[in-house]
Amino acid sequence: MFAGFDVDVIVRSRGYLFGTGMVFTLKLTVLAMCGGIVLGTMLAMMRLSGNRLISLPAATYVNLVRSVPLVLVIFWFYFLVPYIAAWVIDAAQPVKVGAFASALITFVMFEAAYYCEIMRSGLQSVARGQMLAGEALGLTYGQVMGSVVLPQAVRNMLPVLLTQTIILFQDVSLVYVLSIPDFVGAASKIAQRDGRLVEMYLFVAVVYFVLCFALSLLVKRVQRRVAVPS
Repeated sequence: MFAGFDVDVIVRSRGYLFGTGMVFTLKLTVLAMCGGIVLGTMLAMMRLSGNRLISLPAATYVNLVRSVPLVLVIFWFYFLVPYIAAWVIDAAQPVKVGAFASALITFVMFEAAYYCEIMRSGLQSVARGQMLAGEALGLTYGQVMGSVVLPQAVRNMLPVLLTQTIILFQDVSLVYVLSIPDFVGAASKIAQRDGRLVEMYLFVAVVYFVLCFALSLLVKRVQRRVAVPS
């Protein structure tokens, strides 16, 4: 199988693979991570609310999203949401969302459900007495959360947040189904053009392994540094 292995096709295509494909993958990962953490934090605060009118919709959204395969969410948003948006605003034609915007919104909405559970667990890991002590000192709810609870919660959940981001980086490869030139999509185009499927897909696997393994080691190092001595 490797008798005619052509390394040169990888060398010739490195500019397109990394300059276009990997840049797109990293860009979508970072934007989806930021948006997912912001939306996930809001959902976590809603889930922790004592008002069921606030907590129940958030819990329903999180459980629903976490029960659906990501690839189906990508297809659903890309193909159906333009028609739903047109129906909502009473437009004659489907609303043009675009492949990148569609993928970004999909990942933000999907990852928010996972970041929500991480944020919720982190907030719940802080002793209730911390909140009561802050209130006893005359601090407002926002001051207690921002200055007392959240710094401790972030310390507890940072390794898990980083791990989820690594998973997000891997999941971004699913935009390949929309013919978006991410790293996998770029490699696929080259493989089909030059008839070098083995070389390109093996190279993609190696790159993903090296990056994800290095990031995993980084997460372990961060976990050791932020661990509270017992």
